[in-house]
Amino acid sequence: MSTAAAKRAAGCSLRNADSDDLDDINDVIAAAMDTWDLAERVKRISLPLYRYQPHDLAHLQIVVAESGASGIVGVAALEQASAGDFPAEPSMSILHGLYVDPAYHGKAVGSRLLKRIEEIAAATDASGLLVKAQQEAVGFFAHHGFNTLPVEDESRDYPYRLWKRFS
Repeated sequence: MSTAAAKRAAGCSLRNADSDDLDDINDVIAAAMDTWDLAERVKRISLPLYRYQPHDLAHLQIVVAESGASGIVGVAALEQASAGDFPAEPSMSILHGLYVDPAYHGKAVGSRLLKRIEEIAAATDASGLLVKAQQEAVGFFAHHGFNTLPVEDESRDYPYRLWKRFS
């Protein structure tokens, strides 16, 4: 799908987030998490850990997808990785989160957010992008060129880590 076609299909625009967006961003995160295959108790306990706070804007690059009719319908956050996250690479970024309102699933919102995050990361001279995904999202990232990393240390490695090298 071309960029223009994706934009029309999604009916939204992308922009950098600011502190005024945090309530809407956190609403999207809650709606997205509600679709995850987790026990309701786990979702309730985990949700506060996924919410973004004002101080996160100082450490993360957050991009939102916004629909004129619905407001913010998607969010993606990028952070610079430390050497311990993936020591084989000299410079990399981590996709901290990618969330899309369930009403906008299948409308290229997640794909457009991911592409924007990749562009931002590549502009910082990162060699690639690492994501720690939910199991249900592994197929999405594989479709976008990410490769699954093996679990080398079960006590340390998240089981659904994926990596995409920039060329």
